[in-house]
Amino acid sequence: MDEYIDIVTKANIPTGKTELKSVVHQKGYYHNTAHLWLFTKEKEILLSQRSAKKAICPLLWDVSVAGHIDAGETPKQAAIREGFEEIGITLKEDDLELIGVFNCFQSYENGIIDNEFHNTFIAELKVPLSELTLQEEEVEALKLVSFKEFEALLENIGENDHFVASNKNYYELILQKIIGRIN
Repeated sequence: MDEYIDIVTKANIPTGKTELKSVVHQKGYYHNTAHLWLFTKEKEILLSQRSAKKAICPLLWDVSVAGHIDAGETPKQAAIREGFEEIGITLKEDDLELIGVFNCFQSYENGIIDNEFHNTFIAELKVPLSELTLQEEEVEALKLVSFKEFEALLENIGENDHFVASNKNYYELILQKIIGRIN
């Protein structure tokens, strides 16, 4: 879907302009996304496998839920909407804890220029995986991994179809924040 998204400066200051997502990625305009990392009280983190149909990193295991923030939408609204669209989870704004906004500026061989600010939230997953429904254009599969498994995946990042290798520090911070939230 080619929705309109707000354009920001390299310092993440709103410009007041919007553009179609396809144009934003073609021209490399700076923009915001929402990332939602879900965890359980059993010390597990939900990973989503990106759909085989995705233009960027198909079949990669990564963040629980992620997506672009539509024009005029807040980061929390986007995280809630994307959670419902991608995996069928219903959350409220009070369920989300913002842990930071992270720069992710990357270009891909297919011509996509992705200059994003990841507005990153964590929230507790309170429903079993069997109750989640996958949006097949976005998500191939879901799995829960223990904190120890998450750490082991990071040790071999770039070799195991898990996580974007250049973002290792980001994933390490996510794990620290979730551990801190549970303890």
